[in-house]
Amino acid sequence: QVQLVESGGGLVPAGGSLRLSCAASGRRFSSLAMGWFRQAPGKEREFVAAISGSGIDTRFADSVKGRFTISRDNLKSTMYLQMNSLKPEDTAIYLCAAAGTIVLPTAYDYWGQGTQVTVST
Repeated sequence: QVQLVESGGGLVPAGGSLRLSCAASGRRFSSLAMGWFRQAPGKEREFVAAISGSGIDTRFADSVKGRFTISRDNLKSTMYLQMNSLKPEDTAIYLCAAAGTIVLPTAYDYWGQGTQVTVST
């Protein structure tokens, strides 16, 4: 079983930056592809970004390309989401997810509880 714990959320003004972290335990971290999702009130959960087990391959939603960066430190069993030029529409609960594959996944097996990101106007 894999446990995922997100941190780093908060309140930030539009145009600001935040870095989210996701700490994993329960399995060798480099064997897990990881991803970030978000869910705003009244909306469906949506994909934000993903990273392969090695960290070489990444994928981003069109809405965050050029503003968000995903990375991982396999020695620390932690994944990061650097969010720059934040917009009010980025406001959501951000969830970390893990998949039991080293390549970019199409489905995820494990989920964190989420961390709130609020971007003010």
